Amino acid sequence: MKKILIVGGGTAGWLTAAKLARTLSANSPEGVQVTLVESSDIPTIGVGEGTWPTMRKTLASIGIDEATFLNRTDASFKQGTKFVNWHQPPINGVNHHYYHAFTSILDSAELNLTPYWYKYSEGQSYADTVSVQPALSEAGLSPKLITNRPYEGLQNYAYHLDAGKLVELLKEHAQQQLGVKHLIANVVQVHSDETGIASVDTDNAGRLIADLYIDCTGFEALLIGKSLGVKFCSIKDQLLVDQAIAIQVPYESAEQDIASATISTAQSAGWIWDIGLQSRRGTGHVFCSDYMSSDEAESILRTYIGDVKGKLNAKHIKMNCGYREKFWHKNCIAVGLSAAFVEPLEASAIFLIEASANMIAELFPRNDRQMNRSAEKYNQSFHFRWQRTIDFIKMHYVLSKRQEPFWQANKLPKSIPQSLRLMLEDWHDRPVSKYDFEHVFEPFPQDSYQYVLNGMGLEVDALAYQFACHRDEVAKQCFAHVEQLKHKAQQQLQKNRQVLNAIRQYGIQKM
Repeated sequence: MKKILIVGGGTAGWLTAAKLARTLSANSPEGVQVTLVESSDIPTIGVGEGTWPTMRKTLASIGIDEATFLNRTDASFKQGTKFVNWHQPPINGVNHHYYHAFTSILDSAELNLTPYWYKYSEGQSYADTVSVQPALSEAGLSPKLITNRPYEGLQNYAYHLDAGKLVELLKEHAQQQLGVKHLIANVVQVHSDETGIASVDTDNAGRLIADLYIDCTGFEALLIGKSLGVKFCSIKDQLLVDQAIAIQVPYESAEQDIASATISTAQSAGWIWDIGLQSRRGTGHVFCSDYMSSDEAESILRTYIGDVKGKLNAKHIKMNCGYREKFWHKNCIAVGLSAAFVEPLEASAIFLIEASANMIAELFPRNDRQMNRSAEKYNQSFHFRWQRTIDFIKMHYVLSKRQEPFWQANKLPKSIPQSLRLMLEDWHDRPVSKYDFEHVFEPFPQDSYQYVLNGMGLEVDALAYQFACHRDEVAKQCFAHVEQLKHKAQQQLQKNRQVLNAIRQYGIQKM
């Protein structure tokens, strides 16, 4: 029987354990035993509360019921992100905003509607022109009805969730339903040899030996970093934020509306996240300590949430943005914070854990030859994914028109990855093309880029964009159809709170 040892818990450890146990135990002729060992002394960071639509498929694939998930994790529905004052600060007290939605009326690879939006929008935002979801989010509406089947809706959606409660659900499900073995112990020594990790000694579970070791020890990177010496490459020169302050905010009443999108509001040296769960809001201020002190950042966050007297507890988090030179080295794979970390903008952390678990399950090595080849493919894939994630997040800062020193520092040429600079130069001269996204593992699709590029006001060659308009009537029909769907959906859908309350009471229809 093949043995997998996961060192460290949290979302990375338990999501990976559940995925591997579900996939490999069913499909492996020799059998696979997944064991997770974690310390009771190390707290998890536990503030990753945003997900991508991929989370629905992941939960379904490991056998967790959607109603159970929603109720156990305090989760709510997410239809995208609302970016406030990223393009520019408020003018005469009026905020600027745009949406990065999860759906568009038409796949951009089939027809890029951006040139037609420039031609026919008449002042309406790009997101409102091509998607129903900004209007639904502004109204606080749910993407699904209680009569929709589990993990299905009228609109594409992800979740906001309590990360700590998600870990508890995954832990219970992995052990009781999927056969994952759980050990509570502190790792006291790691032994390595020419194959990578040879064994792990613990204080009360003895020596643990496996065929494959997965490092989910967070920033400590106990296996991949401290034991195997795989270098961590900082990207502090590209993504400048390095600290965050998180505060959980109770609702004023049990029936207060729940936001249908993550709200990201730019500040003078960073930005504030605002995430609505069923019982509370999760808020936080991500900032750069070179331009703002922790006290000032906390004061700004408390002012934002209306807690100027400081009654709510604040959690201070230091962030080290960067990635490993290798994510899979010999017989050891880093997943989660031990592999890489980029700031929480666009909620990529949990998605990349999902992607890691999926690829490990697909490439699970049966022998030494496969170990080396799987590692090579995995490293190539995740170097690409992380670089594209860095580019996408950095793009938000580069396109901003804000003038504060922090924002200007983000626009310095030395801080902009060459890959991003070249893409932005191309997209000034011509519309975004499906041929810019040929890799099967693009973390952000063409539509995502266009929501941000157009929302942030990328300066373009107007004549070149006009020249790209070849199917005007089709585009006009799409725009008209969006308006029709808005009206229909607003009549059909209910508030997030109403649907979540009904699911808590009645469950979700399964037929």
